[in-house]
Amino acid sequence: MSLTLNDKFVKDCFDAKTAAEYAEKAKKALATTLEGTGEGSDFLGWVTLPEDYDKEEFARIKKAAAKIKSDSKYLVVIGIGGSYLGARSAIDFLPACKKGGVKVLFAGNNLSAEYINDIIEEIGDDDFSVNVISKSGTTTEPAVAFRILFRCMAAILCSLRQITARR
Repeated sequence: MSLTLNDKFVKDCFDAKTAAEYAEKAKKALATTLEGTGEGSDFLGWVTLPEDYDKEEFARIKKAAAKIKSDSKYLVVIGIGGSYLGARSAIDFLPACKKGGVKVLFAGNNLSAEYINDIIEEIGDDDFSVNVISKSGTTTEPAVAFRILFRCMAAILCSLRQITARR
């Protein structure tokens, strides 16, 4: 793998000698990362993506995505920080994700009652799925959002059972 420094936008920031020093440091950092020899090397699983990944897990994810697409009008992604921003940036980056199909809403990134209420109002009586992204499961904002949406799902389920019982 080669590394090229495009200095087009930084030429006025430092001289050629400094640029060469930075380029050398960047080459060493790249080598350390690719060789997995530096501090934090146990957190480099992303380096070999997308060639090296758990194909069985990916198949499960694709199966879950197909089920969500067939069952739901909305997918509510609950998360905060990196958990929330990863999904958000991928969807924002890929315009095709916004066209038709399941509409993705985001919750759990704040404690605004108005915000969660807006989500609930938008969903209305439509079917929805929830994807909770959390490392600990104990962060306040996602936990609150999940509990609120869980109660909404439970209320819908109770209503359906009552309707079915009447028939």
